[in-house]
Amino acid sequence: MPSQKITSALAEIESSANAQNKLQLYNNILSETVSTTPEPQLTDDLNYYLDSVLSEDLSIVAARPILDSFITSLRTLTPETQIQVGQHAINLLQSRSTSVEEQDAQIREILADAFEAEEEYAAAAKALQGIHIDSSQRLVSDSAKVRLWIRIVRLYLEEDDTTSAEQFLNRIKNLPSKIEDHELKLHFKLSQARIQDARRRFLDASQEYFGVSLAPGVDESDRLQALAAAIRCAVLAPAGPQRSRTLATLYKDDRATSVEEYGILEKMFLDRLLTPEEVSAFSQRLAPHQLALTADGTTVLDKAVVEHNLVAASKLYENITTDALGAILGLKASGDLTAGEKAEAYAARMVEQGRLSGSIDQIDEIIYFESSTTATGRHIRQWDAGVQGLAEGVERVATNIAEKYPEFATAQVAQ
Repeated sequence: MPSQKITSALAEIESSANAQNKLQLYNNILSETVSTTPEPQLTDDLNYYLDSVLSEDLSIVAARPILDSFITSLRTLTPETQIQVGQHAINLLQSRSTSVEEQDAQIREILADAFEAEEEYAAAAKALQGIHIDSSQRLVSDSAKVRLWIRIVRLYLEEDDTTSAEQFLNRIKNLPSKIEDHELKLHFKLSQARIQDARRRFLDASQEYFGVSLAPGVDESDRLQALAAAIRCAVLAPAGPQRSRTLATLYKDDRATSVEEYGILEKMFLDRLLTPEEVSAFSQRLAPHQLALTADGTTVLDKAVVEHNLVAASKLYENITTDALGAILGLKASGDLTAGEKAEAYAARMVEQGRLSGSIDQIDEIIYFESSTTATGRHIRQWDAGVQGLAEGVERVATNIAEKYPEFATAQVAQ
């Protein structure tokens, strides 16, 4: 309930016939109210003040400069008061929004900042959604639109609302002009990666995160965080040729040894079996959505590890019984299925999808892996990686010599 002091003061202003005098009186009352009214009473007094300013008795032309002063004062208040007063303001402005779109946008931005400070991210996003960006009264550049939509996307991602986030990301994709601002490009790529990650499109997410880790103008710590995220997504992706290429790219990056995920990356790249202890340690660094249960009661990580270990087993054995494979994969009997039958189901699906080369003898319960995928292939890959590492080492030595002894290097090139 508004205080007697402000109701009396506003009643006196409303009865005044001098429009110019009203403007000054409104500003005086606003300044006094903000500076002297205690916090619990301030919300009611400011809401009553807005009711007077935006009443039909005051023209919108006269109200605009008063609203500008109100917005300046609103920025100085606590988030809680900003939320209560800001919501009241935008509700009042709805009937006049076409005439005060700039003021409405500024109040919504203040409201979004306040909601974000209170960690109410969805409410902050909805406040920003109400900003008019396609209007003849207010010209908004494509760059400003992208900046607004990127912020909305990031707010929805804080709430794990990927559906709403993707809707606004698609608006950016559909803009006729391309994003030129480097910072906005980075935020766009990172948002896209986070959405793909949340949607379990892990290979696509890994490539986007890796791109962010290579982008210029990013702090080294942020680069390594993006690289670590790229590795986590690659590990969670379905086993197969495409993931193998992604793992190879990440493994050959010189920075990979600087992140905690390097151990599991190396074992996956070299097709080594993963132990339960290694998997458990890796799971501690995953986000909640990456550990969510799938329809069959397992996590994405469980499935990724089983498929990886199945591929690793195919490098070690030419053939193996389904029961023995089930034991290697750490599968357990459940319901009507034995561990061997589960192993056979995993292998059958991967063979059918072209992610594993082999055949299954269901009568004898034996899985045969094609010879091209045995240990020979692994040794060749290790050899290739070793040769590449040696070549890169020689190149670094040559570069260091050239930098320290430029005259000697020039003479050698001349010869």
